Amino acid sequence: MKNLSTHDNTVLVKKVLHRKQVTLLLLFDYNKALITLVKSLKKFTFSRTQKGWVCPYSEAVLLEVQQCMADVCVLLLHDSLNKNPLQRGVKNERHLTSDHARLVLDFTRYLAGKRYSESTIATYGTFVADFINFIQPKTLEVIGNRDVERFFEQVFVPRQYSISSQRQFVSALKLLVAFYPKCTLDALQLERPKKSRILPSVLSQNEVVRLLQLTKNLKHRTILALLYSAGLRIGELLAMELRHIDISRRQLFVKNGKGRKDRYVILADSFVPLLQNYLLTYRPERYFVEGVPSGMYSASSIRKFLHLATRKAGIAKKVTPHTLRHSYATHLLENGIGIRHIQELLGHSKPETTMIYTHVAKKDLLEIRSPLDTILLNISKETKGSTHLLNTENLNPFG
Repeated sequence: MKNLSTHDNTVLVKKVLHRKQVTLLLLFDYNKALITLVKSLKKFTFSRTQKGWVCPYSEAVLLEVQQCMADVCVLLLHDSLNKNPLQRGVKNERHLTSDHARLVLDFTRYLAGKRYSESTIATYGTFVADFINFIQPKTLEVIGNRDVERFFEQVFVPRQYSISSQRQFVSALKLLVAFYPKCTLDALQLERPKKSRILPSVLSQNEVVRLLQLTKNLKHRTILALLYSAGLRIGELLAMELRHIDISRRQLFVKNGKGRKDRYVILADSFVPLLQNYLLTYRPERYFVEGVPSGMYSASSIRKFLHLATRKAGIAKKVTPHTLRHSYATHLLENGIGIRHIQELLGHSKPETTMIYTHVAKKDLLEIRSPLDTILLNISKETKGSTHLLNTENLNPFG
């Protein structure tokens, strides 16, 4: 820990997420006396990943650290200590009864029988398990819709879950009521909050080119180029098998995409030389991109090297693999491709989903003249004067 203080006995106290748990972290330069003191607390262990001493967070532990260490070192309390520990992604311990645990397991099997995807089953099962854990010792036979509202207020809001997650939870509850008729919730009264209307982040065409040019690793560049040039979801790229790539017909077959839909997408002519170079160099056996021989690649690896490439390209926007898909759709629209064709290429079920790109495509918007420009142009024509009527030469900066 450098540049915190001139003292070699300064300790920075932070609250971090470590191994999916809210953790108290102590950071300090090597000091035998401080190490002995921390070990005496008998709660802390040294973490190589955090490069400091860690312990499950609690107010009691924080108070003990302050009481035991304040007299022998300089304690710097980080701002993270004031944040709510119930963050999204934190693994929260559940204490389900055996009957409730069996109920959750049977519910996930019910969803599998309804042919929901593995990710949906995992999400819905987690939400239902958290909810049942929250209402205990009550059972599903005696709860009301007010219990759902309390769950939102006391769990969803503190954990900072998104609106889309809340909508998913309501969907899970509606299925739970159908699965377990003894549940006393009124499914008709369970309302999903309105969707947030958030416009997607989109790269310019020049930013896409710069991103690819500055990605020097052949495999990484090939992955990013395919995500953009074909508008693929990251899961579709990871599941793409070599037999689904038809170079002669310039087509990719996306099998079992979102919503269990198959579709064909275009294989860009400019991408083919890069693809052939990649295939000859890495020689994948089954999947287009593999982590181990014949094994699927990691989504987290793609996100990691994309983040590094974005920084190297000097792009300030937050860029994810899905940003490349958004950029693909927006650039198609700006190039004059119709919404119906874009919908087909993206695999959207409803044209309303594709229509969001009309709000970020800028080609037509840039051709619209501001009314201020029109007014000043008309004045200029009438007076035969300059259009630069808003210059600052004669303005008083103090009004």
